[in-house]
Amino acid sequence: MKYATIGTSWITDAFIEAADQSKSAQLASVYSRTASAAKAFAHKHGIECSYSSMEEMLNSDADFVYVASPNRMHPEHIKLCIKKRKHVFCEKPMVYTVKQLEELQRLAKEHDVFIFEGFRHLFSPNYDILKNKLSHVGKIRSAMLQYVKYSSRYDVFKEGTIPNVFAKEFAGGALMDLGVYPLSMAVDLFGQPNDAAYFPVLLANGIDGSGTIVLTYEDFNVTILCSKIADATIPSEIHGEEGTLTMNQIAPIEKLQFYNRTNSETNELAVEQMTADMIYEIQAFIKMVSDNNTALYEKCLERSRYIAEITEKLRRDSGIHFPGE
Repeated sequence: MKYATIGTSWITDAFIEAADQSKSAQLASVYSRTASAAKAFAHKHGIECSYSSMEEMLNSDADFVYVASPNRMHPEHIKLCIKKRKHVFCEKPMVYTVKQLEELQRLAKEHDVFIFEGFRHLFSPNYDILKNKLSHVGKIRSAMLQYVKYSSRYDVFKEGTIPNVFAKEFAGGALMDLGVYPLSMAVDLFGQPNDAAYFPVLLANGIDGSGTIVLTYEDFNVTILCSKIADATIPSEIHGEEGTLTMNQIAPIEKLQFYNRTNSETNELAVEQMTADMIYEIQAFIKMVSDNNTALYEKCLERSRYIAEITEKLRRDSGIHFPGE
């Protein structure tokens, strides 16, 4: 499949590298707001076709568009792609309100295309192992999932400049940037929670630099730690009556251990994965589109809807509002 890109940051570089390794997607064109930036990015990746006009880029022969613009721009950029009958692979978060998702879902159906929210950690081999071994812990009683990573952009913030990832105007903050990783894992593993609460640590501009999410299920709670202003060295764990699954980190899982409570034995379950771990979600997306797998598409959209519902509630309850809300 041929694809075009919106966005020229490191994450787009990573996507292109993974797509090249997948052997299933070919970069056709790139878009940036300025012609010079678009041309430089195209040259960097060995192609000739670059655009500073969104309209012209969307009239090209790309089969799908990879969207990695600032969070606030995702819904509008996806909408433009859909109207040109392009499938969309969008970096998380695809939207920041349920209303936005409902509109995009309706438009995608009208134009017979798929929209896909990229969660690279949910398509890796070690995550598949985690899901397959989840029943071994017995009745689940609690879980603690964390994504706590000091952002290089936080130093800029402390110097008085507000980068997009720390700006309400661009739908930034710890919850939307990092919290959605463990949140999406919890939703994928356990389904929609009965309730959710967020306890953010707000920075001077009112955005969440870090925070704690508590998801309430019927028989257990999930605690999620997310932060862009500190680093963590602790693992993530899922605790059951028969044992515990421990991940060194969730994106990607490199080490995965099962502790058996009965015999006190601990076994390593993880396998070696591709360094460019985005390759797995790219392969899943392309196969879904090629096979017209509507069942998988609906399942992915349902997960995206749950995540949008939860994050919107958490932000609303915490007084964190984005443009248009």
